[in-house]
Amino acid sequence: MNQKALHTLEYDKIIRLLIDKATSDPGRKMCENLQPGNSISQIDLRQEQTAAALDRLFKKGSISFGNNHDFSYACKHLAIGGSLSCTELLQIAGQLENVTRIKNYGRMEKEYTDCLSSFFDELEPLTNIQTEIRRCIIAEDEYADDASSTLRQIRRQLASTGEKIHSQLLSMVNGSYRTYLQDAVITMRNNRYCLPVKAECKGQVPGMVHERSQTGSTLFIEPAAVVDLNNKIKELEQQEADEIEVILATLSASLAEYADTILRNGELMTILDFVFAKAELAMDMNATRPVLNEKGILRLRKARHPLLKKDSVVPIDIHLGDSFKQLIITGPNTGGKTVSLKTAGLLCLMAQAGLHIPTLDRSEVCVFREIFADIGDEQSIEQSLSTFSSHMTNIVHIMKEADNRSLCLFDELCAGTDPTEGAALAIAILSTLQARGCYTMATTHYSEIKIYALSTNGVENACCEFDVEKLAPTYHLLIGVPGKSNAFAISEKLGLSDKIIEKARQQISSEQESFEDVLSSLETRRVQLERERADFDEQKQKLENRLADLTRREEKLQSQKDEILRNANEQARDILRDAKKVADETIRSFQKFDDNSSMKEMEQKRTKVREKISEKDSKLTLKAAKVPKGSKVKATELHLGDRVKVLSMNLRGTVSSKPDAKGYLFVQCGIIRSKVHISDLVLIPEDDITASTISHSSYGKITMAKSANVRTEINLLGKTVDEALNALDKYLDDAYMAHLPSVRIVHGKGTGALRNAVQTHLRALPYVASFRLGEYGEGDAGVTIATFK
Repeated sequence: MNQKALHTLEYDKIIRLLIDKATSDPGRKMCENLQPGNSISQIDLRQEQTAAALDRLFKKGSISFGNNHDFSYACKHLAIGGSLSCTELLQIAGQLENVTRIKNYGRMEKEYTDCLSSFFDELEPLTNIQTEIRRCIIAEDEYADDASSTLRQIRRQLASTGEKIHSQLLSMVNGSYRTYLQDAVITMRNNRYCLPVKAECKGQVPGMVHERSQTGSTLFIEPAAVVDLNNKIKELEQQEADEIEVILATLSASLAEYADTILRNGELMTILDFVFAKAELAMDMNATRPVLNEKGILRLRKARHPLLKKDSVVPIDIHLGDSFKQLIITGPNTGGKTVSLKTAGLLCLMAQAGLHIPTLDRSEVCVFREIFADIGDEQSIEQSLSTFSSHMTNIVHIMKEADNRSLCLFDELCAGTDPTEGAALAIAILSTLQARGCYTMATTHYSEIKIYALSTNGVENACCEFDVEKLAPTYHLLIGVPGKSNAFAISEKLGLSDKIIEKARQQISSEQESFEDVLSSLETRRVQLERERADFDEQKQKLENRLADLTRREEKLQSQKDEILRNANEQARDILRDAKKVADETIRSFQKFDDNSSMKEMEQKRTKVREKISEKDSKLTLKAAKVPKGSKVKATELHLGDRVKVLSMNLRGTVSSKPDAKGYLFVQCGIIRSKVHISDLVLIPEDDITASTISHSSYGKITMAKSANVRTEINLLGKTVDEALNALDKYLDDAYMAHLPSVRIVHGKGTGALRNAVQTHLRALPYVASFRLGEYGEGDAGVTIATFK
């Protein structure tokens, strides 16, 4: 990828943001060297690694690789039998400890693997080595007494000799030498124990003079009695230094056989630091993984320029390569044309570098071999180039290199010269690029180029919307509609005289004025169509929700019907079984009857059997309700909408059809429409039709008090699917009882399993009217917005 385009599109600023996310020097260096690729398999692997790291960040939080260093020089030194310094050994121990921590971080749930699992699995902490280094070396230039038995012995002798020196010197300070001393203290000069002796008494204290005070009144003398002991301390200190060298050499030798492992750990840690830096950047930008293709399709959904503030940038939709390969963007100055160009180019560079891009998910990016950009004023005084000459020099280079796998971006193509010649030259350049099959986006104010886009296949107009009433751009990119510069309207709003504006209008040819009027008409029609489309989409969504609700109700009704039939059959079977049992008992009783039995006893048994049969019979049939006197219905008395009671079913309903010749009609009972005979109906007087009263129980008060405090959002991050659905079900019940219009369900992006489970659950709930994924600013695909009926 050419470096000029990278600089023009501010790719280097993205790299600086990426460097800030890395936590080790090798990782930062790897981020600094990141370049866009043009192999779809390599780019897809980079994107997969970024997505895997982002998923781990959501699940387990951030991780630091700060103790990772480049140990290539130290390992080479070990390979030739060299000894490492204390600092180098401590750095290696720190890295190995960090390897242990990173490896533990990389462990996930059972059977969970992704493209980063192999990197974590390959890390070797070398626990024994790091433990031994920490045991021997406490801190920089501080070694443990137990580092070796020899070191322990030497330090014991040092302590013993030091105590002897102190003992002798203390006896001198507190004894006969007290009057000769300036102060009753023991001091150190040249790393040897001395006494501060008065200058006039130096002959009274035999020994070596090491120093004189600035005033000359005090001499620092090493008494002759402790010279040998001081010499012994010097010897022991040298032995201690030699033993420390031996300890360092021993530790280095134990590391030498693991030099390759240490180097490989460093490489793996650097790669992981680099990958997690990309994931951290994606998290900050609320970016998503693009879908890569080699079909030449560029489709960016709600794309945002990553260097603009998230809360102020207006997302735009850009598509290229499906029905057209050239996009001509027009509109007023400061309307967002250049930002649209830079957004498209920079997001393509980021995607090809393996970085997630700040768009909605399912955005598509074509893999380009080269991206060229001629954007901005590149006037050069040193090279004696005007603005036009500078741009044309860049365009000449682009025309030499561009092919059918190139994306060319031109800002104000061929501006800065005579408008007629500039427009003609721009059309010639665009038509040449179109013949080559290049992908092109260009901004312009030339009306001739707008006409070229309208009349040429494979070329499409677009505009950056501008609100003339407010004199402010909306920054929305509208593809398919050419834009106006709105110079007259803006000038008039800013206070320019009407006479001057009218005189300017007279300078425009009738063809140009007509063309601008057509553009205005198209814009008005577009706004009207957008409103109508929004209304249509809203009505369509309502119909779809209604159809889904009816389908759910029908399924529920069918399920209830099947359940009722099943229960009825089971009850009938039980009743028949009981009846058979009674009949069998009766037959056995009659068989046992003889002449000696009394007729009264037999009659009692027969009465008992009759009562049981009547009881069973009452369970198998519905008792007809008693018809009140004078309430029989005549066909002439029935009207559509009359309230009636169906006696055989003991249900109330509404008349929905007139009786036929045989007296049958349809009655709507709730959601059930039944065909009944007029003789099975009684009219319900209007006085009996009363509204159900609302009971105010203490339970109801408790429920309302609880539902009044329901939040409008639930966070399901970190939960399993079962845990999340249990929590969601209870939350939705409370939210519905609290009469919330809608709620926000945070489930994260991740693998999409939790999101799919949440949406499947919402479809099954009868009181949920609709749901959708969040838009930009609401959490994108990481949240679902559910609306209640």
